[in-house]
Amino acid sequence: MANAGLQLLGFILASLGWIGSIVSTALPQWKIYSYAGDNIVTAQAIYEGLWMSCVSQSTGQIQCKVFDSLLNLNSTLQATRALMVIGILLGLIAIFVATIGMKCMKCLEDDEVQKMWMAVIGGVIFITSGLAILVATAWYGNRIVQEFYDPMTPVNARYEFGQALFTGWAAASLCLLGGALLSCSCPRKTTSYPTPRPYPKPTPSSGKDYV
Repeated sequence: MANAGLQLLGFILASLGWIGSIVSTALPQWKIYSYAGDNIVTAQAIYEGLWMSCVSQSTGQIQCKVFDSLLNLNSTLQATRALMVIGILLGLIAIFVATIGMKCMKCLEDDEVQKMWMAVIGGVIFITSGLAILVATAWYGNRIVQEFYDPMTPVNARYEFGQALFTGWAAASLCLLGGALLSCSCPRKTTSYPTPRPYPKPTPSSGKDYV
């Protein structure tokens, strides 16, 4: 039997990872302008996300522009968007499925084996969600590295990793770890033994001895 505390810990970690994936998707700091060259103006910070690009002035004023055309975006950004949305939707499904399989819940308490299998399925979906988020963030990060070290990229057009990218990596790790802990709820096979037969009761003695 799986430990209920370990199962609850896995559910909490995976849920935190799911929340982190939503935060990462919404944040615009996926890549931040790199001040790597000379004569760079540091009075403003430029960063881009999955949905918009923003410019932050030293005075505290922030101006953002939402990407206009979906078809005009590069393939990496489109794929990252799709994978992050898929990961969030899978995480939402995993939360509902895993909640049914939690030992602290009353659902399916009559069938303990099926209840444990629901927790396992929820954990597998969490792992799939974490993999989708991990692939999305790793793909986007790899694109940033390639453009940074590309000699054809101007020095004043290079970007570095942003906070949202690190948040996505942390979210993917939590989903994978939490899903793995939930998957430990897999019911073990038990050896079935035949039901012992009751011994026949001795007939009561009549109190008379016959010769």
